[in-house]
Amino acid sequence: MNNSKRIIAGIASLAMLAGVVAAFPVQPEKVSAEDDVIFSADFEDGKEDGFSRRGEDETVEVVSEGAHGGDNCLSISTRKESWNGPQVALDDVIEAGTQYIVTAYAKTPYYSKLTLSMQFDDAEGTTHYDNVLPQDCKDGDWLKYEAKVSFPAGSTNKFLYFEAADANCTIFVDDFKISNVPDVAIEDLTSLRAYYADYFKIGTALTPSDLASKPFMKLVDKHFSGSITVGNELKPDYVLNNKATLAYMEENGDDENPQVSLASAKPVLDYCVKNNIPLRAHTLVWHSQTPEWFFKENYDAKGEYVSKEKMLKRMENYIKNVFAALAKEYPTLNIYACDVVNEAWLEDGTPRKPGHPSESNQWGASDWVAVFGDNSFIDYAFEYARKYAPKGCKLYYNDYNEYMDKKKQIVEMATRLKEKGVIDGIGMQAHLDCRQSMDAAFPSPQMFEQAVKEYVATGLDVQITELDVTVPEKSGDQYFEHQAKYYDAIMNVAEKYKDNISAVIFWGVTDDNSWRASQNPLIFDSEFKAKPAYYSIIEGLTPGEIPTNAPVPTQTAPSESPSPTVKPTESASPTVKPTETASPTVKPTETALPTVKPTESATPAVTPTEKTVAYGDIDLSGTIDVTDLTQLSLYLLKDVKLSEDEKKCADVNADGNIDLTDLATLRQFISKKISKLGA
Repeated sequence: MNNSKRIIAGIASLAMLAGVVAAFPVQPEKVSAEDDVIFSADFEDGKEDGFSRRGEDETVEVVSEGAHGGDNCLSISTRKESWNGPQVALDDVIEAGTQYIVTAYAKTPYYSKLTLSMQFDDAEGTTHYDNVLPQDCKDGDWLKYEAKVSFPAGSTNKFLYFEAADANCTIFVDDFKISNVPDVAIEDLTSLRAYYADYFKIGTALTPSDLASKPFMKLVDKHFSGSITVGNELKPDYVLNNKATLAYMEENGDDENPQVSLASAKPVLDYCVKNNIPLRAHTLVWHSQTPEWFFKENYDAKGEYVSKEKMLKRMENYIKNVFAALAKEYPTLNIYACDVVNEAWLEDGTPRKPGHPSESNQWGASDWVAVFGDNSFIDYAFEYARKYAPKGCKLYYNDYNEYMDKKKQIVEMATRLKEKGVIDGIGMQAHLDCRQSMDAAFPSPQMFEQAVKEYVATGLDVQITELDVTVPEKSGDQYFEHQAKYYDAIMNVAEKYKDNISAVIFWGVTDDNSWRASQNPLIFDSEFKAKPAYYSIIEGLTPGEIPTNAPVPTQTAPSESPSPTVKPTESASPTVKPTETASPTVKPTETALPTVKPTESATPAVTPTEKTVAYGDIDLSGTIDVTDLTQLSLYLLKDVKLSEDEKKCADVNADGNIDLTDLATLRQFISKKISKLGA
């Protein structure tokens, strides 16, 4: 056990932004944080043990009164802002892309919301923040904080810190520890994908933090690797880059071309490329998790809404730029499906109210409706997606409570879009609730089947895109048998319509990291064990041969020609003619993307004998492609070793070092932003 105290100092960025990494509370009785401690701070030696202040005004000192354990604890007083507090720099303590257990005790002298939070810079240098574990501190009592935490692969400037909603209160910290998470073997079960090999794709949603858990990813690889959805990081909030957009506007005088970044999604996209896993892109146009500045004059969130004409140009350029970035940075990524528009209809079948979701009592409001006055933006979104999406990528409308009254409007909208040739399918989120029994379940299996039947009748493909089934909150395993019966009934419906359903995507893998964790909605528990639901849905099925996730041809980036001016009509459903590049509708049983030989590549081959060193050809295959980029990434993360010849090729800028600069340079070469490697 390494129980050393490391002294690390650092100055944090002061801006507060939305976080991109999830961290999950752990159950102390199931996972011990004492097994392998790699960092600890108890302040008994009177030193600050690597902690520093986040702002400029706090007083950080070790005090000898009211400690949690021993005689001393850390005090942070004279705070001026809520984010002021104690932080510890972790770059020299932990590895990015690895999961750890953090335990600590903290308090404030009187009531305040006290939160353990995290901060890091992504591969492009953008700083991200995330709340790990907020708790209400009362009466000066010590609170225990225990959570699984990870930082994305490639991240730097990593910090953990405490912040309090009351900017005036003092924060106390004691007995802070970071431990390795023990690896565990998963059960020797037949793959869920094998049982459904003759039915449809089986997949799940991932966030970068999921990749850090070895047992979690073992479950993903075995059971859910037929399709991956990026859970959050391809949503507009993460993709739209405010800083780059403002810089572009200032440089070009153009406020109609929002800039994008895939940095947040990079770890999951890299995983998909490395393993040839098909990707569901989620989502382009949504009322939620979309920055307000995107809709405002001069990209100022406090400004006036732009005109319909300007918003259409922004929408088209945004969609074009997303697909262009994916094509350049991930040319062999199999983007087989994309949720073009998400959740545009309220439960009663009416459009959302105008406004931003963050406004008071406007959680369901839509900036899109605020600009357009109705849902007419949907048609344009599908036209642009059809124009710029890669060949073979099916386009979906995706919604929740899709089995309720809104299904009439969804069917009418989808039928109209189908006639225009700009939609391929309907995504049924399927966030369901089995409650205490099958009789109380909502929706009933019959109600769910009726919705499937109506969507299938449109002639479009159907995917169940975000499946989970809750039980009563904090009921433990009391209703797991009911949950199993309900899951079985829902999957029976999917099996019945297998000729029209191409994928079933579970919204998560284990109960503890679900967005509805308190209601245990998934088919594996927090200990990575199969629940009764797993056994219920495979009963009566015969395992088949798991389909091979074949690589795809190199994507071609959308044309960089200026976006045409599009005048919106006054009707809610403007006529949109399919473009010549429109992809034909693909039946679920057809292969949307042609199989190519693994040795094929759009990047010209490099013959090692042409130079002493074939810079960039790290795997010595004679070709420079995304495989070399992945190999270099893994080497920098210390996940693989390179031979001396491979190291020579990995030093792509020939400066004698192999570092992140080489990774960035190689990425630019593969995406054809530069034409030469080496000195």
